[in-house]
Amino acid sequence: MCGIVGYTGGRQAAPIILDGLGKLEYRGYDSAGIAVSGARGQIDIVKAKGKLKVLDTLTEGGKRLDGLCGIGHTRWATHGEPSENNAHPHCNTEKTIVAVHNGIIENYSPLKEKLVRRGYTFYSDTDTEVATKLVDYYYKKHGDPLKALSEFALHARGSYALAVLFKDYAGEIFAIRKDSPMVVGYTDGGAYLASDVPAILKYTRNIYYTDNQEIVRLSQDGAVFYNLDGEQIEKEYTVISWNAEAAEKGGWEHFMLKEIHEQPEVVSNTLNYYIQDGRADLSELNLSDEYLRGIDSIIITGCGSAYHVGVVAQYIIEDLARIPVRVEIASEFRYRNPVLTGRELVVVISQSGETADSLAALRGVKEHGVKTLALVNVLGSSIAREADSVFYTKAGPEISVATTKAYSAQLVSMYLLALKIAEARGAIDGVYYNKLTSELSALPGKMKEVLENKSAVQKFASEIMDRGDVFFIGRGIDYAVSIESSLKLKEISYIHSEAYAAGELKHGTISLIEEGTLVFGILTQKALAEKTVSNLVETQSRGAYTAVLASESVQCLPKDCKAVFRIPDCDEHFSASLAVITMQLFAYYISVLRGNDVDKPRNLAKSVTVE
Repeated sequence: MCGIVGYTGGRQAAPIILDGLGKLEYRGYDSAGIAVSGARGQIDIVKAKGKLKVLDTLTEGGKRLDGLCGIGHTRWATHGEPSENNAHPHCNTEKTIVAVHNGIIENYSPLKEKLVRRGYTFYSDTDTEVATKLVDYYYKKHGDPLKALSEFALHARGSYALAVLFKDYAGEIFAIRKDSPMVVGYTDGGAYLASDVPAILKYTRNIYYTDNQEIVRLSQDGAVFYNLDGEQIEKEYTVISWNAEAAEKGGWEHFMLKEIHEQPEVVSNTLNYYIQDGRADLSELNLSDEYLRGIDSIIITGCGSAYHVGVVAQYIIEDLARIPVRVEIASEFRYRNPVLTGRELVVVISQSGETADSLAALRGVKEHGVKTLALVNVLGSSIAREADSVFYTKAGPEISVATTKAYSAQLVSMYLLALKIAEARGAIDGVYYNKLTSELSALPGKMKEVLENKSAVQKFASEIMDRGDVFFIGRGIDYAVSIESSLKLKEISYIHSEAYAAGELKHGTISLIEEGTLVFGILTQKALAEKTVSNLVETQSRGAYTAVLASESVQCLPKDCKAVFRIPDCDEHFSASLAVITMQLFAYYISVLRGNDVDKPRNLAKSVTVE
């Protein structure tokens, strides 16, 4: 949510900043702004409500703003409505201190009252203006940007990535973070600041990941890091391996469609990385067989699609490894007082590695001395750094807000973890283990087969694009696919959609079925298919318009289905990887047909870094 880009060096700053902000549009925003230290020593600020192209037009692509140092921001409204006045950057009265901010200052109201008592006035409704003027207060008190930011950190509660220009320090950017992502990059003669790597990957592959309560000072000579005591910190940079083209559309109409089609590749990349000589090599995770034999249960937590991955994994791990698994929504789990014995493994799933609720859940269980495993896609992210072990997926950059390839990479990673646990605990023999790894290796090819059927999905989408309600039903892993399918549809098409365990229909939900309601049944689990078909028939008798997604060998289908989509047979533990692709395409085509902004759906952001 929100995006920050900063640059200082030997080139005109504004075009670089605007280009970087464009790479962060996927994060969601409602206004944008830029501040540049001008050639005459002043700080020029331009802000605009709406899309980034408005700001781009106002500044002629940044050409109207002179200066070699600046910061920019795309804002997602949290305090105050979307408006030019509330847009970032914000400044002090003299316009000598200018800042942009991601996150939420939770105690901004008492801080504002304190500043008002000291003569400050405010022009916006934002917590960021309060943060900016708090920095101004301490700068005037100490005359030192580092001390000002340290004092800010001691008094501000909440989450923040705060980047500041001081007129007295032309050509430099000062920044501090807590629980909100911020990366720093450098090249010869320039330094960059951003909320996420894609914003600056065009300019540098050398990336520093800043830790909580670290201050960074950027200049043309590079980046210097400090702790809150003003002591310099030595940090190592990471070289980003994926190229800038991976974060570009490459001729596809939308990022989402591109990323749907990249799923066979990212699943293959993940499998090829972790499977060596026919065996799942998870030695990077530091989970010994002895440890895995000693745990009593597994807890999986995440938000949104990451939580849905956990629901799939629960069925698979319990079936293969014969160990109890509990799946928790991170935003609930963080506020629970769970009963923990210390013999659990807690798996935290997050694409960005910065999801606020998931990070809080991780910290909560660590306080109880429970071992944690992070399943993330972003190298050096907060969750990755704070977990005891890290399982990196190999999805590459995912730009569209609605996750597709990151979800699939997480799924296959959890399959590998299930195999590892099952083997360590002696729950499966070598023959079955080899069969499962062989089935995994075949998945990318079968995913390509599913993608080849996209024209049929597009045709069906055109027939039902105006439906007001859609329900997805299934049992077991098919239920887990249903909840992800429903989320995909509602988040980009804006059609009301729900998912239910098929057996729950009679317990109240069937009252919602009326003439023409679309009910989509998912049938990949042969032992459960007849049960779900019976539920579909019950909805048909009440006027439902039904469709089915089924594995090739599932023969029991309800009569009078309006559409039947097939996926190749595979080991049923892994069927979610194939079934979900059809549903992603279904949601995508309906969204396009309804004229929606597929990659940037309304009210949503890619990385939810605040509660």
